[in-house]
Amino acid sequence: MFPGKYAQQHADRPAFIMATSGESMSYGELERRSNQLAHLLRAQGLQRLGHYAVFMENNSRYLESCIAGERCGLYYTCINAYLTADELAYILNNSESQLLITSKARLAVALEALASCPQVTLCLVVGGGAEVEGSAGAAQVRGYESALAGLPGTPVADESLGTPMLYSSGTTGRPKGILRPLPDNLPSEPLPLFGFLSNLWQCEEGMLYLSPAPLYHSAPLANVGLAIRYGGTVVIMEHFDAEQYLALVEKYRITHSQLVPTMFSRMLKLPPEVRSRYDLSSLKIAVHAAAPCPAQVKEQMIDWWGPIIHEYYGATEAMGFTACNSAEWLAHRGTVGRVLMGDLHVLDEAMQPVPQGTPGEIWFKTATPFVYFSDPERTAETRSPDGTMSTVGDMGYVDADGYLYLTDRSTFMIISGGVNIYPQECENLLITHPKVADAAVFGVPNEDFGEEVKAVVQPMPGFAPSPELAQELMAFCAEHLSKQKCPRSVDFSVELPRLPTGKLYKRLLRDPYWAGRKSRIV
Repeated sequence: MFPGKYAQQHADRPAFIMATSGESMSYGELERRSNQLAHLLRAQGLQRLGHYAVFMENNSRYLESCIAGERCGLYYTCINAYLTADELAYILNNSESQLLITSKARLAVALEALASCPQVTLCLVVGGGAEVEGSAGAAQVRGYESALAGLPGTPVADESLGTPMLYSSGTTGRPKGILRPLPDNLPSEPLPLFGFLSNLWQCEEGMLYLSPAPLYHSAPLANVGLAIRYGGTVVIMEHFDAEQYLALVEKYRITHSQLVPTMFSRMLKLPPEVRSRYDLSSLKIAVHAAAPCPAQVKEQMIDWWGPIIHEYYGATEAMGFTACNSAEWLAHRGTVGRVLMGDLHVLDEAMQPVPQGTPGEIWFKTATPFVYFSDPERTAETRSPDGTMSTVGDMGYVDADGYLYLTDRSTFMIISGGVNIYPQECENLLITHPKVADAAVFGVPNEDFGEEVKAVVQPMPGFAPSPELAQELMAFCAEHLSKQKCPRSVDFSVELPRLPTGKLYKRLLRDPYWAGRKSRIV
């Protein structure tokens, strides 16, 4: 994420536009402002390989908050803007961040967290003036603009490449900081991983990229960063709205975008007259990842948008990637593609290869080196005994043509009466029901079978939770799935704890059903 030559060659070109407010910033201005913040970081004592954090919603200061670190040789940690104060404090302390950039909208949470973060010495508040200034814990609190005022708009003397140190989503426990080795390169020389991603996402000079997801998540942040490195214009949505997304594609003649499956589902559920209202012909490629996409949803999207839907599978750890285009997916319905980076192995619990078509845990001979920051034990847990392979705990299988299919995360596999049940298939089915906005399936205690299948459903607007709706959904599942895969009961929730990035905090739904039990083995 570095303006580079475009700050000189196309200084007046918009680097980004905020979708709702319409606020934009040119490449020249982005260069100047990111340099000012870089000088402030140096003045705070942050030298190469130091750490700072960004905790705020999508706004017009987000990109410069990251670019400054990329030109100072720093690790910057973009933090989920919806975390609680305790969760935020954990990441600030664990990442050893010395400085925090937050927003006025997130300030109350940040101040509470800073009370237990003694290593953070400065907190900058975007959108805050003199009224926010003071202290919290060991940190001086200052308005962002006043802190930058008067600082040079030229590069620091010792520019070097920085990179994000992002945290796993914490869907299975405490989040982990993913640290990559950082060579002493110039900022114009990104890590090799980003060269691979630019090819995967078909980046091109002057691209018009629509970013509908939170920038604290790895894939949106990386794709926006590459668009900037290619001299493109990025349209940043403050929040995802299905119809607004379509309107923005038409208004700005968007060529590239990356989404998650829940966004597809929401757009597909718009009334037909709304879906057909907007001209989407400028789109060259729409990439999706982050969560498995129900096959019915994928088919409908290809029918609607044409063969421009590309899918990839890869964790934030970037240990390996698979990918497929629309034609490959249609020929291998449900796949997440073939390996493009890394060496894929599907293994059983004894670390032995499983037969073709049999689900097992997905391992990669690690393509890009990483460790979990200051956590050698958890790093070791993801490695094979010989240290050559890594896993994030996903389950899947490979077909005869080498295409990978995901079945679930291993931590959410249901074992009922000795039968392994992967709940993703049931979730993918439920989300296609017209009365279902979102769904989660997991195992809950059953005294006879150990576990039984439970579904928690978020109904679509206009459909109230009821025993009748629960029965309708269970009958719907029974029409399409074997009995053992079907939920034996359905509960309802106003909104499932799904990140805007598409990942579901299933643990938060499941754990209450297991409260008071020391083991999940009944």
